[in-house]
Amino acid sequence: MIKVYIACPYTKGDVAINVRNAMAAADILISSGFAPFCPLWFHFQHLHSPHGYEEWMSLDFEWLAACDVVLRLPGESPGAERELEFAKQKNIEIFYDLNQLIKHYEI
Repeated sequence: MIKVYIACPYTKGDVAINVRNAMAAADILISSGFAPFCPLWFHFQHLHSPHGYEEWMSLDFEWLAACDVVLRLPGESPGAERELEFAKQKNIEIFYDLNQLIKHYEI
């Protein structure tokens, strides 16, 4: 399965809407035969056991390095921009449109 990292806003705007949007994209990817990783799933871990921003970013980079491709959802996000820079350094392909990503791989 193609592993897709979902880079998106978290703290800019409404956190609940941002988490919902990321999870909706993950659900579409799952239904389309991909294996998504949504770092916003850590939102629920953070509610249980809070950690600092940089600690979460370190975990995000570890998961990102294991992915084949990045899906960048719309919206301002300094963290997502850092993830894109990391992906570029690792030559991980980046898509800005969910449908284009799905069509590109035609699973």
